[in-house]
Amino acid sequence: MNRVYNIAVIGGDGTGPEVIREGIKVLNAASSLFGFQLKFDYLDYGGERYLQTSEVLPEDAIERLKTYHSIYLGAIGHPQVKPGILEKGILLRLRFELDQYINLRPVKLYPGVDCPLKNKSPEDIDFVVIRENTEGLYAGAGGFLKKGTPDEIAVQESINTRRGVERCIRYAFEYCRKRNKNNKLTLVGKTNVLTYAFDLWERTFYEVAKEYPTIKVDYAHVDAITMWFVKNPEWFDVIVTDNMFGDIITDLGAMIQGGMGIAAGGNINPYGVSMFEPIGGSSPKYAGKNVINPLASICAGAMMLNYLGEDIAGDAIERAVMQVTGNNLKSLSAGEMGYSTSEVGDLVVKYLIT
Repeated sequence: MNRVYNIAVIGGDGTGPEVIREGIKVLNAASSLFGFQLKFDYLDYGGERYLQTSEVLPEDAIERLKTYHSIYLGAIGHPQVKPGILEKGILLRLRFELDQYINLRPVKLYPGVDCPLKNKSPEDIDFVVIRENTEGLYAGAGGFLKKGTPDEIAVQESINTRRGVERCIRYAFEYCRKRNKNNKLTLVGKTNVLTYAFDLWERTFYEVAKEYPTIKVDYAHVDAITMWFVKNPEWFDVIVTDNMFGDIITDLGAMIQGGMGIAAGGNINPYGVSMFEPIGGSSPKYAGKNVINPLASICAGAMMLNYLGEDIAGDAIERAVMQVTGNNLKSLSAGEMGYSTSEVGDLVVKYLIT
């Protein structure tokens, strides 16, 4: 066994450690079955550490994380910590300083999962959103003038660089070609109003498209695509967009695939350290009750294996999850699954090894 991967584990807050526990249970089963080794290093970054030390991340955190093959994250968000402190201090900082410039969000309806869209089945909902992850409105450019007065001005600037836009678009074309489903890539923007930022996105998109003649390309305004997600999700294969629009439409994507309990994502640096996580929050009201749905975390683990090159194992975990949703669960909602958190993890392992 010479395929060994060092994984930093950040269980985080609320139900994060519980869903990560089940994800690691499945990952360990997969590594034994498919002949590789995962070495997990547990890091205490999160709300409890902040409350005890007033430190969001230790000084050496970024350099330490650069030494791992990947990061496996549970959830960030603590009810006793002011919103924004942990999110900016951990999630956004890791994305920016580890240059995780791609947010990868599969939107896939699994068998047995209730879809809120009328007459839509797993054959209709299977697309991927690729979101630029380190620029745009989230870059933090801007500020206040005369704050706290009647004449207050707040400016938040969207930063879009040719380098940042092009590398995201190129990743999307390569991903679409490798996915080899409909070989269609859709750019989402707002060219009729945001005429500077999305002029850059649109020009770059069609310039790069010339290098990929086998990929069909099209464009949709962001407001229009929210309608089409609901009416005709089967139209889409791979979507690429900026940071803010991607943040919004991926939550809609999570709902049409059945909810946050099944939605997983990756923050990708194709040449460095990436981070994989369930999309849902820390759900502190369910913490310690063994009732939270761990499938999104398990799916994030499968994505991590695919990123590490263990595609056979990652795909096998996804198939096992589909068996669980198709054969066992009454619901994806916490406390309504018909099984406990740990029992769901056990079911995935059972289908994986049989």
